[in-house]
Amino acid sequence: MDTKTHLLDSAERLARSKGFDAFSYADLSKDVGIRKASIHHHFPTKADLALALIRRYREAFTLSLAKARQDASTAGEQLQAYLDIYRAALHGGEQVCLCVALSAGRDSFDAPVLGELELFHEESIGWLIALFERGQLDATLPKGADPEAQAWATLAQVEGAQLIARAARDPKRFDQAVRHLTANVQ
Repeated sequence: MDTKTHLLDSAERLARSKGFDAFSYADLSKDVGIRKASIHHHFPTKADLALALIRRYREAFTLSLAKARQDASTAGEQLQAYLDIYRAALHGGEQVCLCVALSAGRDSFDAPVLGELELFHEESIGWLIALFERGQLDATLPKGADPEAQAWATLAQVEGAQLIARAARDPKRFDQAVRHLTANVQ
């Protein structure tokens, strides 16, 4: 693994477990085993690091959503795959997904990072709207609710469920918080 990737992996783990503002380049230096000056070579500022992190995470998340859409034969199965992505990101209750971590500390970020964070949420909402529209067509999700309203409620619920599970360090709290989302899946 190259140094830049190692730095991004370490920074992502630290941001997801401690929060982006709770670690420094000194922490990265110790974790990766390089001098702080070497980190600045790859990421001159912490804002540069944040931007690289969110872009990489958004791209990986987009691929995960595409895989969920491809692998699931129904909207109900896609919804379960979506929930599984968020649950896996908990790492046993020790972490939250990067976008939840960054959203919690959004006041620390400049416009490019906030733009990427907004893009992450817009893409997630678009994917969820399509999911709920498909669910009404294939009758695997309850009919009647507005797909856009369902999408926003689902995103808020899974991100909030992550925070609750992380606070308790108990992934079962996530399961309890999102259980009703799949209770009526056909």
